[in-house]
Amino acid sequence: MRDAAGNGGREAPSFLTDVPARLDRLPWDRFHTLVCIALGVTWILDGLEVTLVGSLAPAIAASPSLQLTETQVGLTASAYLVGAVLGALGFGWLTDRLGRKKLFTLTVLVYLLATIATGFSWDVWSLAFFRFLTGAGIGGEYAAVNSAIQELIPARRRGQTDIVINGTFWAGGAMGAVISLVVLNPAVVDPEIGWRAAFIVGGALSFVILLLRRWIPESPRWLMTHGRPEEAERIVAGIERGVQARHGTLPPLQHGPIRLHRRDHITIAEVVGLMFRRHRDRSILALTLMACQAFCYNAIFFTYALVLTRFYDVPAAHVGWYILPFALGNLAGPLLLGRLFDTVGRRVMITLTYALAGILMAITGYGFAQGWLDATTQTAAWTVIFFFASAAASAAYLTVGESFPLEMRAMGIAVFYAFGTGIGGVVGPALFGWLIEGGERVDIMWGYLFGAALMLAAAATEWVLGFAAEGRPLEEVAEPVSARPR
Repeated sequence: MRDAAGNGGREAPSFLTDVPARLDRLPWDRFHTLVCIALGVTWILDGLEVTLVGSLAPAIAASPSLQLTETQVGLTASAYLVGAVLGALGFGWLTDRLGRKKLFTLTVLVYLLATIATGFSWDVWSLAFFRFLTGAGIGGEYAAVNSAIQELIPARRRGQTDIVINGTFWAGGAMGAVISLVVLNPAVVDPEIGWRAAFIVGGALSFVILLLRRWIPESPRWLMTHGRPEEAERIVAGIERGVQARHGTLPPLQHGPIRLHRRDHITIAEVVGLMFRRHRDRSILALTLMACQAFCYNAIFFTYALVLTRFYDVPAAHVGWYILPFALGNLAGPLLLGRLFDTVGRRVMITLTYALAGILMAITGYGFAQGWLDATTQTAAWTVIFFFASAAASAAYLTVGESFPLEMRAMGIAVFYAFGTGIGGVVGPALFGWLIEGGERVDIMWGYLFGAALMLAAAATEWVLGFAAEGRPLEEVAEPVSARPR
């Protein structure tokens, strides 16, 4: 639907479009399932790769060609996160300018090549460099993929879908834990070969993603907000024809068309103004949620194998048995709680999950310092804690994506992923690696208590600044920039 208008050349031509309403009314269809699989499978492979790093940390550290200290293991994890920060910013900016489809193809290419290269690392610096590149690909994926998923999924299912997809990282985590049991078993394969093969094979599997993503169209919402409503109309009409052939007559539209003004992209100055003036409270909320969960996740997960081997004398070859339930707990949280973010609501559920994770983390940290826990009970405690923390972390990405206008959605995700990871994630692994190398339980306890305090602070911030987005069109939650004349 178009309706050109102008004002003596001073105002960009405008048009009416019902693309958002048509996308939001669709019943769940195999098209949506394809979107979730093709875009969300990256999280599974990322979880596979990151879990292997955690599980293989002792074997990598003991590698004759690397010979890393605990601090160097933590620093290579930080290199991955630095890459993720820079990759998110660079690829996020390109995603909003060039489109979702081009970038979620490019980012997965960077990821798979760097992951394969990791298996050929020859010293600490090459390992850190390849981990940096892997992080850059994943950082770009978070921006390109999350924005595309949110824009293609109907509003009534957006929260649950986004949270579950982000949570499938831990399906890959469980797979990584099982694989580590094989590649670290000297009776099966030489550990020096095993950890390298794990990265090479895991990266090669990413080629499947490229084949699946060929069938995902450009986001119609991105097209309409970048002055290309005709292309958006053709894509939506094609999706509707397929859905109608499988489901019959489509439901009526639940909301009317919106008027947008033709423009290409927004400037960096406009992005800054939207983040720190019009949506200042949402920016504070996004940064808090992202930074706090990033610190806790990256600090604890990247170094847990070191805790198991150093304090509980768990053999490196058996670490996977302890990472597996940890990963399954993380997967179960989004799967079982995800629907509640669309029914009970974002504000209540995000507050609750962050708060419960923080309280339980503080109790576990104290129990660790007192020597009350063994390897099994420590793992059980983390499994319960991250059942809630995983849903909370996934909801952080959902919140960032919903907080800002469509024209800067990928950049918004990228900026707050980058800031959150930079503030909370890069410091965490290096800090905990240093604390573990010191060998004092009390020192590590203070690290756990600091993480717990951050989660509780995030819960309080959500309760004060959280906003209702459940079931609402993205254009209603955050008005598009192109809805206002320049």
